[in-house]
Amino acid sequence: MQNWRLDDGRQTLVLAANRERLPEVVYWGAPLPKEDDAAVLSAASKLDVTGGMLDENPDLSICPEAVRTFPGQPGLILRAHDGTPLLPKFCFTGETLEEHALVLDYSDEANGLRYRAEIALDPETHIFTLTSEISADAPIHLHWLSAPVLPAPQHSEEMIDVTGRWCGEFHLNRTAWSPGIRYRENRTGRTGHEHFPALIVPGCGASNTQGEAWGFHYGWSGGHRMVAEELPDGRRQIQFGHAARMETAPSTKFRSAPLYAVYSSDGLNGIAVSFQRHLRDRIVTWPKPEAARPVHYNCWEAVYFDHKLDVLKDIAARASDLGAERFVLDDGWFGQRDDDTSSLSDWEVDTRKYPEGLHPLIDHVHSLGMTFGIWFEPEMINHNSDVFRAHPDWAAGSEDQLLGRQQMALDMSRTDVRDFIYDRMAAILREYPIDYIKWDHNRVLPMPDAAQTRGSYALIDRLRADFPDVEIESCASGGGRIDFGILSRTQRVWLSDSNDALERLRMQHNASLFLPAAITGSHVGPRVCHTSGRTLDIRFRAWVAAQRHMGFEMDPRELSEEEAAVLREVTSWWKHNREWMLDADILRLDSSDPAVIAEQQEARDGHRFVVFAGKAATSAQIAPRPIRLTRLDPNARYKVTLINRNSASTLSRGSPALKDGPVEVSGQYLMSHGITLPWSFPESMWVVEGERL
Repeated sequence: MQNWRLDDGRQTLVLAANRERLPEVVYWGAPLPKEDDAAVLSAASKLDVTGGMLDENPDLSICPEAVRTFPGQPGLILRAHDGTPLLPKFCFTGETLEEHALVLDYSDEANGLRYRAEIALDPETHIFTLTSEISADAPIHLHWLSAPVLPAPQHSEEMIDVTGRWCGEFHLNRTAWSPGIRYRENRTGRTGHEHFPALIVPGCGASNTQGEAWGFHYGWSGGHRMVAEELPDGRRQIQFGHAARMETAPSTKFRSAPLYAVYSSDGLNGIAVSFQRHLRDRIVTWPKPEAARPVHYNCWEAVYFDHKLDVLKDIAARASDLGAERFVLDDGWFGQRDDDTSSLSDWEVDTRKYPEGLHPLIDHVHSLGMTFGIWFEPEMINHNSDVFRAHPDWAAGSEDQLLGRQQMALDMSRTDVRDFIYDRMAAILREYPIDYIKWDHNRVLPMPDAAQTRGSYALIDRLRADFPDVEIESCASGGGRIDFGILSRTQRVWLSDSNDALERLRMQHNASLFLPAAITGSHVGPRVCHTSGRTLDIRFRAWVAAQRHMGFEMDPRELSEEEAAVLREVTSWWKHNREWMLDADILRLDSSDPAVIAEQQEARDGHRFVVFAGKAATSAQIAPRPIRLTRLDPNARYKVTLINRNSASTLSRGSPALKDGPVEVSGQYLMSHGITLPWSFPESMWVVEGERL
């Protein structure tokens, strides 16, 4: 019997192997005493057998093997170069064990195959990073390779995965466990609005703030496959990998993307905090780590393709007056780009709109104290473009393919394509002082191909290496490419093309299970939302944007004096608090009122917090229900202040204490009873600051 164990004080992972076979995870959960022997745990976890079964339960190993009579989804499916199916049977060859890392090597000499599993545990963020690799003596065809397989608990009634659509990303989807497979596969070639690569398995009775939960995220941008399977004997397994058959060419080596996994004993928030911290502190690389995150202004919903220099200068001046610190020039500045039918890949400044190039606009933006950003969609091409006319073979897919937004994808697996796009982008970045790229990806691919994703990664990596001070935002029709793989190369995501604050309130709330505020862009949209048609008050729009990396994306010329004053005030508040807020933990609160979506952003040392309580609908009861806070020191006293109490409606006629000024109470009171807020209309937000005394 072989066994291995990894601990970080919050969780324990124990692996055990029968003889020299692939190991299985026999325990993953709350930390165990050091005295618990892994061999004993392995024996204690063995299941009984009964009639109609094999004499022993097949191993649910880190790569379940079909050849060992495993009754469920195997962890590896491959063929020899001539198409013959291969059924590997791996045996142990070596290990490397450190305090928080484990590498295990196995081989199948008969088939000339080797398997490696790497498991690393971050003792501060509590995230496991797991990758698998298969190598061969001769080229093989890969159908499926799972990252190291983890078990799911049997004391769970449901699983939570993430779905969505354009302008409606990050919906949580709850599915009951049952015998068989919950199978999700994204074959669109990018991460996708529809299939965010993640899964949460809550234990029975778990909520945002309490109970056990297990979280998973697959850090890959090219489409993934998830298998959550309950075997006939009751055991459950979780598999994540690239979408099947994405490796179109034979090779002697294939590797999974990292699978990030974590156990929590304090509900979904324990998972959220670990993912938020790991992404912000371990995965994202910041060009200027000490610089404050600037308030954005993006001109897209103000002018669309109608670029006029005098208009843009006026808009920039107004945005600066409102508090913007970065001006982003969106689509329409290049080629003959007057609509979405032309010029993608012709990355040269349109001299009709900018006869002196971009210098006059950039100089004006800089004179206002703002930095300058610009929009690209590097992986795409239009039929109506100079590049397509010269190189029609550069487009990926068939000639008669369906277009998306009047465009096709470039074949990013080709070195000559990447070199051309790099040269065009680098020429712009060298000529102009640009510190930010909004990198868009507005259509799905004609077919899934891992080489396409690796090519896109290579282009971004090359630009990052040569222009290290330029920050990049990942945008794909909004939230169509958000994952830890793209975020190892970028610093911000555009969560959704919807600037509807009501829809954003829910999307941001759910996305916080994985994404910190520092990388999540959120903009104040127009009075009448361009994607939903909904009209929302400026206070609500501003406070929803202030929950994340704040910006504006309306035409500032539409603002009344009162609206402009509100926006300046909220923006000023955000600037004064961003230093601690963008490093804070976002904690989802369990609201007793389903009409209220509430979260608590708390500084790491617990000395202060802010609660955003957004009212998304009309409550069933008359008076607001108290909102319980979380993760406070029960014995400490806190000063709690409703900072926007002047927004109270005239229909709020009572006298809750928070309407009159700060209240000083214990952390225990705030967690057991909660904060009692004034009455409010739907589509409004209360903002409460807390300070530990």
